[in-house]
Amino acid sequence: MLRTGRITAAQQRALEELWPRFGVEVPTTDAASLDLHSLFGREAPLTVEIGFGNGDNLATLAAAHSGRNYLGIEVHRPGVGRLLRQAEEQRLDNLRICAQDAVEVLERALAPASVDELIILFPDPWHKARHHKRRLIQGNFVEVAANRLGIGGRLLLATDWQPYAEHMVATLNACGTLQNLSHTGDYVPRPAWRTETRFERRGERLGHGVWDLAYVRRKSRNQP
Repeated sequence: MLRTGRITAAQQRALEELWPRFGVEVPTTDAASLDLHSLFGREAPLTVEIGFGNGDNLATLAAAHSGRNYLGIEVHRPGVGRLLRQAEEQRLDNLRICAQDAVEVLERALAPASVDELIILFPDPWHKARHHKRRLIQGNFVEVAANRLGIGGRLLLATDWQPYAEHMVATLNACGTLQNLSHTGDYVPRPAWRTETRFERRGERLGHGVWDLAYVRRKSRNQP
């Protein structure tokens, strides 16, 4: 289900007028994986960002790396509308947008080893213990995500909630096909490519920390 929220007239127009150009529809029933060559009109490394928010980070990456293809997944309509506008204004022909559940998209639309880079920034931490089962970063999801990465593909994450960061490390480190790129087995320095969001800036003002994680897809579970 798409998440509703306050949406501007410009965002609504973008949803109506620009979706046919940049939008991606994934069948709700089992179907063949997306034909990425047809979708983008070329073969190129694919970066997928799950939960792109207002789209600033994804638009910046797509503009800076025209040789890569980018697929954004987000269920918040205002954010989708805003990124659609950015895609048109900046002529981001290497960007496509999917407004559906991320787990469904990974499972049904993306073939194994089809993704070169998967980005998940500030997913909902579901603070209350009784809601932890709703967190995106869980064992089953991690196995699917790792399977969609090609060998050497990267999984990049960030959170501003330390208990969730610790949960992420424990869950991701337990996946035998992912290797933590941190020398200490937990977190990496803030990467230069990650665009600072307004939520992150607000968190910094309030004294919140941010934890970045980076993993690479191994050849096999037994690879060192």
